[in-house]
Amino acid sequence: MPTARTRQQKRNRDGRAPAVWRGRVAAPSVERERPEHSAPDEISVSWRLLSGGIVVCLSLVMGVFFLTDLFYVSSIRLEGATYLNESEVFRHADIANQHIFWVDPDAVRRNLIEATPLVADARVRISWPPQMVTIIIEERRPTILWTQADVRVLVDVRGNILRSPRDDESFPELVQIVADNSFTSPRLSEPVPLDVVSGALQLQRTFSGLPTLRYNAKHGLGFREEDGEAGWDVWLGAGTDMPNKLRVYETLRDNLLGRGIVPVTINVADLDSVHYCGSLELCYE
Repeated sequence: MPTARTRQQKRNRDGRAPAVWRGRVAAPSVERERPEHSAPDEISVSWRLLSGGIVVCLSLVMGVFFLTDLFYVSSIRLEGATYLNESEVFRHADIANQHIFWVDPDAVRRNLIEATPLVADARVRISWPPQMVTIIIEERRPTILWTQADVRVLVDVRGNILRSPRDDESFPELVQIVADNSFTSPRLSEPVPLDVVSGALQLQRTFSGLPTLRYNAKHGLGFREEDGEAGWDVWLGAGTDMPNKLRVYETLRDNLLGRGIVPVTINVADLDSVHYCGSLELCYE
């Protein structure tokens, strides 16, 4: 049988120490370090102040943008226009009192092209005040000042009616044409016949000191030539054969005046049927 010594040695080999009872002793308390919250509290307050400042600044900016007149369009800057003035373009653009944030450059371009045929194209630039809207106009160039029943219109090289000029406008560089009562078309809404425009422009290039032209539905383009107290009507028709017609007219005129004949009318509208009319309304070929 194992003895007491043998049992003690076995306990020692197992590494177990005998427990000693010391009564009820409180376990030592371990004091933990409390985390400091002062730094996070200070950072949180700073972010609140910063956020509030941002809100106030944004409110002030939005107030300046929308509650003042500074960003509402009241005028434009116009470039490239010769026959249109700033007030006309501003009216046709249809952006008066519109906030600059809502101005659509493509819509402004469409408005201008649709409002007046004088505008071939337009470019619109948006920027900050004071010149918020700049419009660069590409105009159709008028070539004729057409007058009919005391109404004047500008006409381009294709016969398109561009617009009526203002009372204070004069166009000495344009061909002046006055249509008589026989001409009821284009009624100032339809294009002028292209052969009439072509003939007028050819006369301008050929005829030095071209007078105001007349237009008659039957005889075409013409003018009145004065010779002292005498004078006569000249009719040239239309089309692009004006140089030949002018030469024929001048030859016939000189021949008549050389023979002491003062015509009332010389008509070379049709080169196959050239004729003149005398004082007794008799016409001769």
